[in-house]
Amino acid sequence: MANKRVVIDPITRIEGHLRVEVEVDENNVVQKAYSSSTLWRGIELILKGRDPRDAGLMAQRICGVCTYSHYRAGVEAVEDALGVEPPYNAKLVRSILNESLYMHDHIVHFYHLHGLDWVDVVSALSADPKKASELAFKYSDLPISTGTAELMAVQQRVKGFVEKGQLGPFANAYWGNKTYKFSPEQNLIALSHYLKALEVQRTAAQMFAIFGAKQPHPQSLVVGGITSVMDVLSPARLSEWLTKYKIVKDFIDRAYYADIVMAAEAFGTEESVLGGLGVKNFLSGESMMLNRTENLFESGYIKDGDLSKVYDIDESLIDEDVTHAWYEGEKPLKPYDGETVPNYTGFVDGDTVNGKAKILDEKAKYSWVKAPRYDKEAFEVGPLSNLLVNYARGNEKVIKAVGDFLERTGLPVGALFTTLGRTAARMLQVKLISDNAIITFNSLVENIKTDQSTYTKFEIDPNKEYKGRFIGEVPRGTLSHWVRIKNGLIENYQAVVPTTWNAGPIDANGVVGPYEASLVGLKLEDPKKPLEVLRIIHSFDPCMACSVHVMDMKGTEISEFKVSVADGGACSV
Repeated sequence: MANKRVVIDPITRIEGHLRVEVEVDENNVVQKAYSSSTLWRGIELILKGRDPRDAGLMAQRICGVCTYSHYRAGVEAVEDALGVEPPYNAKLVRSILNESLYMHDHIVHFYHLHGLDWVDVVSALSADPKKASELAFKYSDLPISTGTAELMAVQQRVKGFVEKGQLGPFANAYWGNKTYKFSPEQNLIALSHYLKALEVQRTAAQMFAIFGAKQPHPQSLVVGGITSVMDVLSPARLSEWLTKYKIVKDFIDRAYYADIVMAAEAFGTEESVLGGLGVKNFLSGESMMLNRTENLFESGYIKDGDLSKVYDIDESLIDEDVTHAWYEGEKPLKPYDGETVPNYTGFVDGDTVNGKAKILDEKAKYSWVKAPRYDKEAFEVGPLSNLLVNYARGNEKVIKAVGDFLERTGLPVGALFTTLGRTAARMLQVKLISDNAIITFNSLVENIKTDQSTYTKFEIDPNKEYKGRFIGEVPRGTLSHWVRIKNGLIENYQAVVPTTWNAGPIDANGVVGPYEASLVGLKLEDPKKPLEVLRIIHSFDPCMACSVHVMDMKGTEISEFKVSVADGGACSV
């Protein structure tokens, strides 16, 4: 009997253009999976011929969610090329911004992008608010937003949506799917935190903007340092950051941590979340400067899930394959020499569980995402990789955080190598960051008492050629930007982003990437309601390129616009 094709497009709830297709057998078990980014980024081409000092501001337009990540990467890639060393204060502020970003990003991801894969909102309407309020103390000594009256108000608020037949942000989910495991009371607790997180994420965005100027698309970084000098030197602004930081940290401690403990209890025997890890190679960059001598997280990689050995990253072993990506190219290229020449070949006609449709041609090219490889092997990146690498490194802070969580939940270390583990790792990572961000903040406060420098002067010699890169950790995993500078302008630019590592297609050697490998062997309760696929892919926190694109429902292009740019050329959007 032929496999059946299941198409989910888009698979992301709010941001991005990610399509996933799986083939299931007669028992609804996934035999093959294909991941496709359906819109082209093209920022690399826009950057060619530009002033290197503008790289960060333009590169941050790669995405509307992780704007700071690309902003900082662009700035620091140019600094690396020019040999510019920013002052200590600038480095600390950049780290504080990164810590603030993580605290905002991970809360939004779990509650607003991933939470409905775990939480059955409709079920919460039948919960007993009093029992739910009492149950909340099982997962936290000081639960937040779980008083009986608060929970009753949450029920009434959501009930109003349901009665009108308009679930608003909760629409288009697979309510009643048998792989939902929370009780009605547990669903109500998590639903209350979902709504509370909408308030907290606003505070987190404000916290970031104190030193970043705004969020998203901050403006306070420049090659050589930072521009938010008056904010850094203002006791009032420092105090304001600290106040907002405490509010966000409190939510992480009393709600986010508790909800993942609750999920570990409820989903601890659910088969669809005890797999989801087909690539057992993990790579992570260095991040979170705490002071002159210490980073919270170290870099490295592990292979085959072996925590007894950890290796240093050799950046010369990174390349990108485009065999099944919509680009021209015959062989893998190193990022410094990377090319971004589009070669779109489209979709083919096929049969799906919902009837005839356009589907991916997996034998040809089928994604705008390239396939990054390290020493010709696929690697997962992200919070799980970050924790596993640092656990293997013997990082005491990570070992304690992971150990405490495993003891609290009764799970073995092996549980980390699952979809549930990947989701828990994101919470543990931001818990570690929120616990230690105060060290970075205090380092800044102490240093500005005697040193107020925030910028290093530099020159670009038009007669010299430069090359540099940024490699580090951002909320979705390991990010690298690579730049070549010639005649004072950017000659070539490549961004190898976390979702590219995870979502890339099959390469020339038949090696499958983390997304696709994670789905093979997954059993679906109902192929027409593939909640299990969403839960696994969302656990990676996919973030595709933000694009401006207009098409009708059949995929027909409606219009193309040309926008003039500074050098007299044009940019298609």
